[in-house]
Amino acid sequence: MNLPTYLAPFRPRIVSALRGYTRERFTKDLGAGLTVGIVALPLAMAFAIASGLSPQAGIWTAIIAGGLIALLGGSAVQIGGPAGAFIVIVYGIVEQYGLANLLISTACAGVLLFLLGFLKMGTLVRYVPVSIVVGFTNGIAVLIALSQLKDLLGLQIAKMPADFFSQIKAISLHIDSFNPYTLGLGVVCFLGLILWPKLFASRSMTANSFTARLLSLVQAVEGVQLQRATRAVSRVPGPIVALTTLTAFTYVLSLPVETIGTRFGGIPQALPAFALPAFSWDTVRLLLPPTLTIAVLGAVESLLCARVADQISGLPKHDPNQELMAQGVANFVVPFFGGMPATGTIARTVTNVRSGATSPVAGLVHALMLMLIVLIAAPLAMHVPLAVLAGILLHVAWNMGEWRELAHLRQYSNHYRLLMLGTFFLTVVFDLTVALQVGLLLACVLFVRRMSSLFQVVETGRTADTIHFQLYGSLFFGAVAKIDPVLSVVESAPQGLLVRLDAQSLQSLDASGLDVLGQLHKAITLRGGRLVISGLNAQPRAVMERAGFLAKVEEL
Repeated sequence: MNLPTYLAPFRPRIVSALRGYTRERFTKDLGAGLTVGIVALPLAMAFAIASGLSPQAGIWTAIIAGGLIALLGGSAVQIGGPAGAFIVIVYGIVEQYGLANLLISTACAGVLLFLLGFLKMGTLVRYVPVSIVVGFTNGIAVLIALSQLKDLLGLQIAKMPADFFSQIKAISLHIDSFNPYTLGLGVVCFLGLILWPKLFASRSMTANSFTARLLSLVQAVEGVQLQRATRAVSRVPGPIVALTTLTAFTYVLSLPVETIGTRFGGIPQALPAFALPAFSWDTVRLLLPPTLTIAVLGAVESLLCARVADQISGLPKHDPNQELMAQGVANFVVPFFGGMPATGTIARTVTNVRSGATSPVAGLVHALMLMLIVLIAAPLAMHVPLAVLAGILLHVAWNMGEWRELAHLRQYSNHYRLLMLGTFFLTVVFDLTVALQVGLLLACVLFVRRMSSLFQVVETGRTADTIHFQLYGSLFFGAVAKIDPVLSVVESAPQGLLVRLDAQSLQSLDASGLDVLGQLHKAITLRGGRLVISGLNAQPRAVMERAGFLAKVEEL
């Protein structure tokens, strides 16, 4: 069946990736999938808890959505699942609309994402200005860090509010319930995650570095085998090291800190139940703003992640439309199992690539690995301190933010600074929905202003009965006012004036631009004059011909 050109065919990347699939590639995918599955476990729990949900909501989202995105997606190595960017959005939706409406909103966003891909609109996401992306990403990072202060400090706050100023007020009112043990665990976790990769960064080691001297000493004293063991330890993901060591430390010393078990009662050691949330069109209309936010953010995050995967993997480029369709299917399905919104995740995708992944099989292995962990070792999760998960999320927020962009603001234009800082402050003070709406509107206004400034009308010559003008740029609705001086000249000129417009440098013309040229022609003919246009390019000529304007004027 041949689809119309404006519809995208449903062609998952895994179909082409499995052609000529070898045992060697499977071995690489298996190792990468096992590694990223272990990395995904603490992140999935942390993202869900920070979003106001149970830890199993994050885990099963990583399993179901991660498997569907790998199976149906348009990227060879992208890993899908719950993401830090959704924390603020999900928490706000749960507080304002409730958990049941979050599930409906996520499913509706899945439908929108699928339609975006099916209608070949995946490339439109690239038109979102980078200044807006940097602005809301930094804003989300700040809000994630702020939301974790409750568990980092061990504050006895029954329920954290969703907005920025209310969170600050709640923290300040309950600061007297500060727990030094939770702060110690969180800080050690955060610092450990920063130092762990640097401690074993063999590529950046110099002869005088501490790590190089340590490995040399190990080799001299214990031999090559111990050195190899040290290098093997370095490959263990930092979040797993922090989670296991600090959980064991807390359990052995019986530290008085809140854990997953004390707050949630543990994680069920069973498959999630299928359930249909109550659905009505009135509810869908009510949830339109959060639904659009989830869809837009999911599309932007997933395609940005896929582009990063293309750059670092060297594999064939992703299909943005297929990727959006897969994201849509995943987000439509996971709510029926109590999940949360999912998208492409940069940290897990990078881990997947660096672990040697060659195809979507690694993503499927990652989902299966997570499911085995839940079914076998779920009871152990009840001992995980929430302060450790807060430290992991603080590290996520630290890595998420494009902080260098703030330091280099002087290097950018005023438009870039206005867009980035405006989106940043709107994200922090209000919410991401407002930030995206205002940011995109402001970007359009600034774009129109910039394009209108590029259009010029220059008088190049004048005689007693003839005036020559040169048109430069694009004559569109934002630049029509620049024709007003020409109208003033015509209205004050003598009868029988000949006006020549050189359109050789006129790049484009819209209906508003054509309308103002029509007004100019009318003003000239009322005074017995003539309008001559020369040097028309293809697009302006086509617009004038369709409207019948060329038949009214003279052309050279």
